Amino acid sequence: MKLPKEILLSELLNYCVKGNMALNYGNGENVWMHPPVHRILGWYSRPSNLNLKRNVWRLNQISQIIDNEIYVKGDPAISDLATLNRFPTLIEANLINENGSKIGVVADFLFEVKTGNIKYYLISRSNPKIPGSSRWKLNIENINDQQPGMVFCKSNSLDDLSLIKSSIKNEFMQKGKKIIDRFDDMKNIASNRLEEWLEEDEDISQNLNYKQKSFYNEDITSIPLSEKKEDDPWI
Repeated sequence: MKLPKEILLSELLNYCVKGNMALNYGNGENVWMHPPVHRILGWYSRPSNLNLKRNVWRLNQISQIIDNEIYVKGDPAISDLATLNRFPTLIEANLINENGSKIGVVADFLFEVKTGNIKYYLISRSNPKIPGSSRWKLNIENINDQQPGMVFCKSNSLDDLSLIKSSIKNEFMQKGKKIIDRFDDMKNIASNRLEEWLEEDEDISQNLNYKQKSFYNEDITSIPLSEKKEDDPWI
């Protein structure tokens, strides 16, 4: 099965690692990368919750990806979490703008499976572990400098970056706004029609009053004055 050309780190870590003889090495836990050149070298997985050892894999050990499982060739390098935590990484690093203020957190990145080269980073506004949160695209060219736990960019705010994935909250608010806008449009249409009906009703009432007055005047003036006096018992 042909491997994908590009993949997100979050997808790679979500796969269960399988080896020869259907050995299960557990799900991915974190990345092994070289931040200065924005390249991923591999990743490591955790066999079980009770196991303190970690299985470290190189990218070129990937043989195929099927559904939610990633198959590897060869054996892993065995390490421990304390050693792996000393490996440099930009994941969960704070994104610092030109003014020195934090504007987000590095949550994910897209990389080439064959070369390991990172195409761009994905930024979260706050805690990247919150499910359904928004993601903004940070291009490599936008990065000025990087230090352990910090990435410096040329932008002033997340609004300067492209929104890749909107949060559930934002989508709900946008859909709610659309519904409110539609309701306002319907309300305006109904108000306009009601005003037209009221204007038409007022015109009709005025015409009826005018016709009634005209008819009354015509009826009175059509009677001769002499007949009015004779027929009126009070005169």
